[in-house]
Amino acid sequence: MSPRAPRPSPAGAVRRRPSFTQRQETARFHRDRDRRRLRAMARGLLSASLLVVLVLGLVGLRVQQVRLSYRLDRLRAVKAELEEARSRLRVELATLTSLARIESKARGELGMVRPGSNQVRLAREFVPGGGGDQAMAPLTAAALSPTDAQPGAR
Repeated sequence: MSPRAPRPSPAGAVRRRPSFTQRQETARFHRDRDRRRLRAMARGLLSASLLVVLVLGLVGLRVQQVRLSYRLDRLRAVKAELEEARSRLRVELATLTSLARIESKARGELGMVRPGSNQVRLAREFVPGGGGDQAMAPLTAAALSPTDAQPGAR
């Protein structure tokens, strides 16, 4: 049976013509597309998709911000650990370079003794009252005092 062929009606039924409103409703399904409605739907769809893209962009930025926040927290923890290690190393350096420790190591492990007073000579530039111009003067036997000029006395 073709779709346009008249359908057989039940026995004894009278075929009525559809009313005006029924014909309008049927015609509604066969109407040409309304371009204004189509444009409005396209604008609505475009606006909704733009809104979705903006929201997803904001969510992406927030996720990136949270990731960076976690990374910053980790870096701050590492920085605190490094500062603590640096502080410990400075204390260790100060301990290892202390003169008292060096002197005790020299005496204990190397067998060194404290020098006598006649074994120590100070350079002129480091003696109080000794100027830089005196440091430039040549060190000769005439410049030494008679007690210093004795051979073998250092």
